[in-house]
Amino acid sequence: MTSISAAANARTSSPPATAGRLQRRHVEVGLTGLTFGLLLFSLYGDSGRWSVQAMLAIHVAAFAAGGWYGVVDAIRSMRDRRLDINFLMIAAAIGAAAIDHWTEGITLLFLFSLSNTLQSYAMERSRSAISSLVKLRPAEATLIRDGREERVAVERLKPGDRIRIRPGEMVATDGVVVDGQSELDQASVTGESMPVEKSPGDPVFAGTLNGTGSLEVAVVKAVTDSTLARMIQLVEAAQGQKAQSQQFLERAEGYYAVGVIGVALGCAVVPWLMGASFEQSFYRAMVLLVVASPCALIIATPAALLSAIANGARKGVLFKGGAHLERLAQVCVVAFDKTGTLTRGVLSVTDIIVSPSAPSGLSESDLLATAAALESRSEHHIAKAVLAAARQRGLGLPELRDFRTLPGRGVYARANGFLVWIGGERLYREHGEAIPDDLSRLMKSLEAEGKTVLLVHREVAREGGLGQHEGWGGWLGLIAVADSIRPEAAKAVDQLRKLGIRYVAMLTGDNPGAAKRIAEVVGVDQFDAGLLPEEKVEVLGRLRREYGPVLMVGDGVNDAPALAAAHVGSAMGAAGSDVALETADLVFMSDDLLKVPYAIALSRRAARIMRQNVVFAIGVIGVLGVAAMAYGLALPLGVVGHEGSTLIVVANGLRLLGFRPRM
Repeated sequence: MTSISAAANARTSSPPATAGRLQRRHVEVGLTGLTFGLLLFSLYGDSGRWSVQAMLAIHVAAFAAGGWYGVVDAIRSMRDRRLDINFLMIAAAIGAAAIDHWTEGITLLFLFSLSNTLQSYAMERSRSAISSLVKLRPAEATLIRDGREERVAVERLKPGDRIRIRPGEMVATDGVVVDGQSELDQASVTGESMPVEKSPGDPVFAGTLNGTGSLEVAVVKAVTDSTLARMIQLVEAAQGQKAQSQQFLERAEGYYAVGVIGVALGCAVVPWLMGASFEQSFYRAMVLLVVASPCALIIATPAALLSAIANGARKGVLFKGGAHLERLAQVCVVAFDKTGTLTRGVLSVTDIIVSPSAPSGLSESDLLATAAALESRSEHHIAKAVLAAARQRGLGLPELRDFRTLPGRGVYARANGFLVWIGGERLYREHGEAIPDDLSRLMKSLEAEGKTVLLVHREVAREGGLGQHEGWGGWLGLIAVADSIRPEAAKAVDQLRKLGIRYVAMLTGDNPGAAKRIAEVVGVDQFDAGLLPEEKVEVLGRLRREYGPVLMVGDGVNDAPALAAAHVGSAMGAAGSDVALETADLVFMSDDLLKVPYAIALSRRAARIMRQNVVFAIGVIGVLGVAAMAYGLALPLGVVGHEGSTLIVVANGLRLLGFRPRM
């Protein structure tokens, strides 16, 4: 049927494609109304009031109006060397006309066209739930140029421009606050229900609503590259990516249509050869063509998928496709990264301790400046904390040369004539460097308090690796940082258990002391600490073998290998992060951990509704098929049963638009 190609396939929707869909829907409405009017004329004229020529003209016009898009889609399918539902419907209508059952054929085409129109409208609702986000972007923005303000079209904004966001205005594009303070309603992007305070240095996103303050914002992205625009693009692309069950049903559609045609031909020919009336046999075959068409079966999965994807997007949860939504429903294990996921990821320096063996005159500020210079080129949460501490003190950073990073271990570079290293215990152990007892005791003591410790070592810069240089070499000291646990972390883990998640794990590259403290507070079943990126992948493999499919929740950047290895990989707090939007299967736009159990609950409800739809559709086809072959079901009744079941399936899927988990 037409809605299968127009709605169920749900191809990626560029603006022209969207306009084309809407135009087709408007034409369908007109043709459906015309078919209904001609049907009434046909019923009136059947009483013998009009001539045969007039009735023939009415019948042909009704067939043309009611079957127009069915014929178009059937021809398109046959060009691809496949038969579909449209062919079955058109064949049944033509067959009814061939045995002079014109009115019944028109009834079939009217209900067929009406069903398509209603389905297109219903499926468009799930698309418009996302496309309506475009309306959140204002048409104009206040550009600040040479101290003057002027209203310009948002399309003219470019990175580096400064704009004024007045109270009650929508933010035009992504930027960073440079002056002012206000609260922003970010529900359209992150799904957060409460406004978020914004001050200089904080990011703002297109489509969010300013509160009572006035903000001056530096533009960082063009309108077409904003987080809101990327969200819409990703969700529309997700609507075009089909689940495995949907792909299977669509692959089987062609074979099924051929089978139905074969059975219908048998029902028409065999009884006739055995002495039955050809007209009755042929009529019964036409009814079978109608009731056996798998319209409801084909639309069963996309009706639920599109609605679930739309529901999630409005809550700040982006599924990258129907297949990922379907896989999430199978998850038995949830593995969390620690830093930036279970914790806020906003680390701060708590301790700066200069080593007793360090050169005389080395101060805490010197140690911090050296460490900050090394960490200035890293995007890790710990590096940002060290750099922030140095900036707060107004420290100048030494220049670096030959910077190198060792993933999961640390970094090193040449600075002021020395080769300087900073990292955890693993870095030095792997390079055969023994940590002095005094520093080791301090490190263990700080780690027992849940802090992460970085050791700083330097030596005269010569060719070679650590411990292979002549001249002075020694320990400068250590720097400790600490993080805070997200307040909703324990509740999120508890909700996961209520959903039946078998196992909750925490994976981190941090030290065991810090990991243990957080694991105990949050209540995970196990934690693995001191992991390198490749070791996280190994742990995920073990969890999958022992407990089942795994959802990995990380930050989408440092956890890329683990996200790729998991059954479903998800990025937490991805608003504004292009990398996270690209790497994960599932994206949580905000940092709210309660979105994780919500997403799992949504996916499971969607899976249940898809199963309900499939079972119901198969059941209706079976009942109507038996009624047609064994009891001579009338064509109008078969049409009503067939199209009615399709609409019920669509309506059942649309219930997901209003889904709210009960936890």
